[in-house]
Amino acid sequence: MEDLRKKPKLTLVGAGPGDPELISIKGAWALAEADAVLYDALVHPDLLKCVPKHAQQVFVGKRAGEHSTRQEDINSMIVEYALNFGHVVRLKGGDPFVFGRGSEEIEHAEAFGIETEVIPGISSSIGVPGLQKIPVSRRDSSESFWVITGTTKEKKLSNDLGLAAQSTATVVILMGMKKLPLIAEIFKGLGKNDVPVAIIENGSLPNEKVALGTIDSIVETSEKNQMAAPAIIVIGEVVKYHPEFEKAVGNHQLAVGKK
Repeated sequence: MEDLRKKPKLTLVGAGPGDPELISIKGAWALAEADAVLYDALVHPDLLKCVPKHAQQVFVGKRAGEHSTRQEDINSMIVEYALNFGHVVRLKGGDPFVFGRGSEEIEHAEAFGIETEVIPGISSSIGVPGLQKIPVSRRDSSESFWVITGTTKEKKLSNDLGLAAQSTATVVILMGMKKLPLIAEIFKGLGKNDVPVAIIENGSLPNEKVALGTIDSIVETSEKNQMAAPAIIVIGEVVKYHPEFEKAVGNHQLAVGKK
């Protein structure tokens, strides 16, 4: 009897920072061809409208500090759904290879002989500052930028932050809100109290909120404006290019809505 099962395949798709229109055309096409979609907590629900009605839709809820599904279980589900249904799209917020554990999922699928493909997404580390007119690099301000996780596998702040803080580079910290006071202390310890800082919450979405200040003021500013995850922290001279920065410094603290 002919085996009618579809050829198993895994496609990792980056959904971008939040706004569903920021997914790539190729990513949207992959969703339209999916037999199963495993999607994360930060994926905009409108993207699921691209998925065929016959396809399985499975919420795996990964989010910093709130992992409802263990990574090992997600890896197993990828293989199970690929072998039973065919084309699995693993839909991940941002870019799947920027703190997204996409490489682990690829390796696990390939260990079972499953074909794999990667479709990059816009990382919040670059796209979200850009939407606020903050360049992560600029010739007269920053020759490089660091993207650092605020929460390592051991739930600690990355040691790389201390190295980045010694440079003149832009520092972008993901998943770091709970460690904001510690981050500020690291920069203060290097005498960088006046370095500009932006916190961008729910970047690219209608409920986006931004807090602007300096290393000296940002913890207080964040608390007053009830900034919370998901958010990114941008530290460096480039933050001065935000249209509201000068007003923020004058007021000592400021939170602004989406423009």
